[in-house]
Amino acid sequence: MRTFSGNSLARSGEPGTIDPAPAPAPEAGSRPARRLPAALLPWSWAALLFALYTTVAVRRHSLLRTTGYDLGIFEQAVRAYAELRAPVVPLRGEDFNLLGDHFHPALAVLAPLYRLWPSPLCLLTAQSALLALAVVPLAGWARTALGRRAAHAVAAGYGLSWGIASAAAFDFHEVALAVPLLSCAAVALGRRRRGAAVAWAAPLVLIKEDLGLTLAVVGCLVAWQGGRRLGPITAAAGLLASAIEIKLLLPAFNPAGGYAHGGNLAEDAHTSLLTTIAFAPLDALRPDIKAMTLILVFAPSALLALRSPLALLVVPTLVWRMLSQNAFHWGTSFHYSAVLMPVVFAGLIDSIRRWRADDHPLGARQVRASLSTVLAVTAVLLPSFPLAQLAQRATWRSTPHAEAARALLARIPDGASVAASNRLVPQLTSRCEVVLFPTFPVDSRLYDYDRKQLPRPTADWIVHDGRAPEAWPYRTGHWPYPPERQAAELDAARRSYGYRLVAARDGITLLRRIR
Repeated sequence: MRTFSGNSLARSGEPGTIDPAPAPAPEAGSRPARRLPAALLPWSWAALLFALYTTVAVRRHSLLRTTGYDLGIFEQAVRAYAELRAPVVPLRGEDFNLLGDHFHPALAVLAPLYRLWPSPLCLLTAQSALLALAVVPLAGWARTALGRRAAHAVAAGYGLSWGIASAAAFDFHEVALAVPLLSCAAVALGRRRRGAAVAWAAPLVLIKEDLGLTLAVVGCLVAWQGGRRLGPITAAAGLLASAIEIKLLLPAFNPAGGYAHGGNLAEDAHTSLLTTIAFAPLDALRPDIKAMTLILVFAPSALLALRSPLALLVVPTLVWRMLSQNAFHWGTSFHYSAVLMPVVFAGLIDSIRRWRADDHPLGARQVRASLSTVLAVTAVLLPSFPLAQLAQRATWRSTPHAEAARALLARIPDGASVAASNRLVPQLTSRCEVVLFPTFPVDSRLYDYDRKQLPRPTADWIVHDGRAPEAWPYRTGHWPYPPERQAAELDAARRSYGYRLVAARDGITLLRRIR
């Protein structure tokens, strides 16, 4: 058996290692217990988690809890790739190439699957598979380094962690592609397989522009482990990739020029750059939700991941989130923490395997206590996050409102142009050309909600849901405009813009333009 001792590998029987105790012989007449083959243990967990995540995602979609921002946006992009077109996304703006929003050409790998199954469920299922696959390297490393029981504990902790649950129970996002890659890269670093770590981490630069910074940290860890050439080259490549994407590629694809999300990190116009830098450490912890999120990131590992150098891999993502001006980035909702969870659990394995490798009489007890704490924290946090929806009756019951929506949407012909409310958009994006109603964003400008006058709708159909949607992860209410503003725009469409009423049911209004 191979185990780790300190920073070097050792073989069974050598000083500093623990030889496995001989298995007890079965009693006469007894039948040996059947155990899952070791190689299948990680894959069994992946299959179980895939079923769990897919169930949550499909039920949310059937209950109209998915949204145009962001599931509809990504479906339009993947649909364009599947049709061999540039990822122009009407939901994001007129003639808007989505490579000008975030740089994620890796989305194209989903195009063949979407070609076979053109549905938003294709993206939700693919995301569930990607999140579940990340458990395979983690559980595999835990089994070889710590044993079967530890592998089950690590797999359960990762699979039920709040960061993964929040991503699985929201819309599809490109970062799902990064989760298994980061899991493999972190495990390879923990096992000191430097070349494999770089190979797994390199595609991150094609998934999102900030992940080049994570690749740079991988390079730093490779250099620290002894990769004197590979490490610096990898770090430089990661920094260069992010710089090129943010400064050159994103502005080139964005119709308005510039980086669409650059304003989230811009300093206050009334504050000097020097003052901004000086107060950055405090700003990263204010308001209190930021400090809470920082603690919760490592809480699933009982904070033990902080003992591992692998924890440095979370730094780039946490830094830009805590310094962002967008309050959505500070908390635990949405998909923003999904890329952190495999790193946290790799750090957990790396930290406690040293106790198992050291020839210490209390080593095994420390491992058991640590993993018990991890499972206890998981159990405590689970009810507060989205996987708990599976235990709610409302998740398994269709509502009259959802039935009414499906009946009205069925009256819209395939290929039609439609302006739809946010929660109705992903019900149509696989077969229609869809934009938001009322018009958003105006001139492709995100975060601009205070327009006094909105452009008139030009779609052939308008379908508007006047009822406040399910809240999580948004606050209760309508988006992107208040309900009064939306009602006024709907009334203007009938009075001034040539639309007539086709049907109305349970707060949902269907209009058609008269040419």
